[in-house]
Amino acid sequence: MSSSLMKNDPGHLFLVPTPLDFGCAESSPITDVLPQATLKTASEIRHWVCENAKSTRAFLKRVNEIHPLAVPLSEQTITELPRHVHKKGDHQSGFDGKPLLSAALDGHHVGLLSEAGMPAVADPGSSVVRAAHDLNLKVVPLVGPVSLLLALAASGLNGQNFAFVGYLPQDAAERAARVKQLENLAQRTGQTQLWIETPYRNAAMLSTLVQGLQGSTRLAIASGLTLATASIQSHSVGQWKKGIKGPDGHTPAVYAIGP
Repeated sequence: MSSSLMKNDPGHLFLVPTPLDFGCAESSPITDVLPQATLKTASEIRHWVCENAKSTRAFLKRVNEIHPLAVPLSEQTITELPRHVHKKGDHQSGFDGKPLLSAALDGHHVGLLSEAGMPAVADPGSSVVRAAHDLNLKVVPLVGPVSLLLALAASGLNGQNFAFVGYLPQDAAERAARVKQLENLAQRTGQTQLWIETPYRNAAMLSTLVQGLQGSTRLAIASGLTLATASIQSHSVGQWKKGIKGPDGHTPAVYAIGP
């Protein structure tokens, strides 16, 4: 990270990716999933906007083991995004992220952090990025893992035309209807449909998919990405019906379907 800001220059908003092992029973060495440049930049940031303060502190402790933090953890400014932004989404909630960037307007770099992966992608934070653009602040995405793209690349499905659809409904009937809708779209357009699921609903999700999708539809499930125990499986639904084991109830997973 450049430290050559002039006295009255605004700071930048850095989008800082984190390892994908949040909430998992195991973890990968942080240097296996984040480049040194990303870790060095993170160590120099003192002001953070995040999804969760506790996981942010845990991440900064891991960074500190590789590159000492510019100021002690106790002196870091860590601000959580409001809970309603998590529940309703950045844009549905009408949240204004500009007040969270006051430190950048005062000349300090600000980091945006999610619990796992790239902030503002399948996680809250896009309202803060939009606010940075509206304030004419420089936005700098750093290099790190993005579970959606890793899963897509490893799925064997169409990587030229795809859509991420977030989470599917929790209600069983609504979820089944949504699955059929996505399958119809994928079959009609060739577009891969991707989504994520809370680990404890993995079994229910797989059951819905196996029961509701056509046997010829290809279903890919990737879980524990970047971990030594990562699982990436891509088969026709007909093959899944023969008893292929899906992800456990503790590991985050990405689902994808396509023709």
